[in-house]
Amino acid sequence: MSGVKLLTVSADEGESRLDRWLKKRFAQITQGQIEKLCRTGQIRVDGGRVKAATRVQPGQEVRVPPLPKSDPTSPKPEAGISAADAKMIQAAVLWKDEHIIALNKPPGLPSQGGSGQGNRHVDGLGGALMFGYKDQPKLVHRLDKDTSGVLLLARTGRIARALSEAFRSRTTRKIYWAAVAGVPNPKMGTIRFGLVKASGHGRGGEAEKMIAIHPSKVDETEGAKRATTDFAVLDALGTRTAWVALVPVTGRTHQLRAHMAELGHPIVGDGKYGGSGQENLGDGWGAQLGGDISRKLHLHARSISFDHPITGKRITLTAPVPDHMKRTWKTLGWSEADVPADPFAEEI
Repeated sequence: MSGVKLLTVSADEGESRLDRWLKKRFAQITQGQIEKLCRTGQIRVDGGRVKAATRVQPGQEVRVPPLPKSDPTSPKPEAGISAADAKMIQAAVLWKDEHIIALNKPPGLPSQGGSGQGNRHVDGLGGALMFGYKDQPKLVHRLDKDTSGVLLLARTGRIARALSEAFRSRTTRKIYWAAVAGVPNPKMGTIRFGLVKASGHGRGGEAEKMIAIHPSKVDETEGAKRATTDFAVLDALGTRTAWVALVPVTGRTHQLRAHMAELGHPIVGDGKYGGSGQENLGDGWGAQLGGDISRKLHLHARSISFDHPITGKRITLTAPVPDHMKRTWKTLGWSEADVPADPFAEEI
């Protein structure tokens, strides 16, 4: 484009969101560019400032400035983020607004740096998620490296503090999906074993594990913390394996993995808590089912519900399962259409 354009909203385009209306006309424009141009007043409707989510009406006049040829929010080479990694993390964006970004974190990508991780983790790739903001978004909770699913980032310090408080006060609700060895009985219940950290054997303690402690022994066990997990069986294949929904009432390290292993049903693909020495009711090797079933961890943060810090609206986000779990579900004949979004709803 050269120069400013004034475009009129047609009769059949009423009630369209401004950002979607613009993208239909300018395929090269990104969401980040639209938000920045609105924020700086360069995009206007009938001469007034607007937001990207503003709905346009027939007959309104939209001011469109000269558009950049490339995305100015893309990480620069000196940011240490490769083009491939930038593309990967941006493709993981599940939902965003002016305050929050939600990712569907891929399995195998750490949330934060650690021993041997370098900068290839969600926190280190934040420069590719600025979308026109001057600061990169901040993690407000974590997922294990091999766990996939919904992960929230705050776009400002104020929102980070508000979301962190929501997690502490347990007003957020997270539901995980997992495939486990064997089938829990009863099919719905609560696990209340405490957890205590056992140091690992690596130089940096990399192999550390959480040890389950009987509820009656938690108070007398140094370093132990109480932990609570709700579980529900959604489907099963005989007695060999089950699809379970898990809600971490508390948020301890490796809580879901350690709790399911303690129950005798380690999560499929969990080499740390479901190894060959782990007793379980499945007929695979530890937490491995064999055959065509992937050896990757089958644990996915399926959904999260939270009160938006600014609007107060209850937001629920759902993340599609990763490819290896999708293949397992297909192999076992499990269908997402056959299960409720929240199997615990009647219990709440």
